[in-house]
Amino acid sequence: MFRLRALIAALGLVGLAGTATVVAVAGGLGEVSQAPYAWRLPAWLPPPLVPASNPMSDVKIELGRRLFYDRRLSSTGTMSCASCHLQALAFTDARMVPKGVTCEVHSRNSMSLANVAYFPVLTWSNPLLSHLEQQSLVPLFGEAPVELGLSGLEGEMLARLKAEPVYPPLFAAAFPDEKGAISLGTVTKALAAFERTLISADSPYDRHRYGGDRTALSASALRGESLFFSERLECFHCHGGVHLTDNLVHTRKPFAEAGFHNNGLYNTDGEGAFPTSSQGLIEHTGRPDDMGRFRTPSLRNVAVTAPYMHDGSIPDLRGVIAHYSAGGRTITEGPNAGVGSGSPLKSPFLPGFKLTRAETDDLIAFLESLTDRTFLTDPRFSNPWQEP
Repeated sequence: MFRLRALIAALGLVGLAGTATVVAVAGGLGEVSQAPYAWRLPAWLPPPLVPASNPMSDVKIELGRRLFYDRRLSSTGTMSCASCHLQALAFTDARMVPKGVTCEVHSRNSMSLANVAYFPVLTWSNPLLSHLEQQSLVPLFGEAPVELGLSGLEGEMLARLKAEPVYPPLFAAAFPDEKGAISLGTVTKALAAFERTLISADSPYDRHRYGGDRTALSASALRGESLFFSERLECFHCHGGVHLTDNLVHTRKPFAEAGFHNNGLYNTDGEGAFPTSSQGLIEHTGRPDDMGRFRTPSLRNVAVTAPYMHDGSIPDLRGVIAHYSAGGRTITEGPNAGVGSGSPLKSPFLPGFKLTRAETDDLIAFLESLTDRTFLTDPRFSNPWQEP
């Protein structure tokens, strides 16, 4: 951990301050770049913020795409960023929790990278990781847990990249002001530039809600939409806005909101405790009220990102709906036994509700309408190392 902090400091990356629940986050990105990059976005979606220190360019994005899929960015040469972030699954991995190159089991589920450029905090519970350039150092060099396992091997990793013929000209074109240096700084900047382009905005719901296509949603999905945005279910309080989350920052909203909530998933001691392996925001703030608070994920593409919750402990959408219907999960035996609905730390937006089978089907139809099939197959985001 000390080594990782030293790397972050060496790159001059400073995170955002953050507190619990929904917090206003100001600044942290520095001066916003005015570089003339052409975002391919619908008119209703504002462009993301981009740090002035890392302006966007097509060649930098292509370099970042190659690095994202390159197994040279792991100690064993067996994993890449894409190993835990698969495009067909909205850049998740379908596992409860991933394993790194040492087969160490992680405590957190792999988050979707769809629209990650719009989120002011980038992990399940760390409010200080606010830059994509900064966050990539964690999987690369983190030791608790080990992911790509490059701690102490920065020189070896860079030597591998320099030896690959495709990279020197790409780095030269992407970073002319840095004389094409193949360095840790340029690697993380290129990765961040690619990740900022992972924008999903063409689901049936988008075409209905923002494009005015009244044929885009089925009658069942329309009924589910009404349920989702009703005070009866309360879903929209945490999963609202353009990306169906209460975490958002963009060029028209430079002062961001970052939402962390306890959803009653655990209550191991009757006072709201979560398992010691993963306790959320409290791990960074030390505040007792932050026990079990995790960042609200976006629901875009949610139908393809199972399993759910920060630890992947709910396997499917029906299970998620049952959890919220009960106002929290009850675990009857084992070390994590407890009644989540009775947690004193649970969000007030989880009172519980009752749904008929038909209403549950409608709600799932709405959630399935959030899937952007174009995004899941867009060649701009695919593996460039694959054979034609």
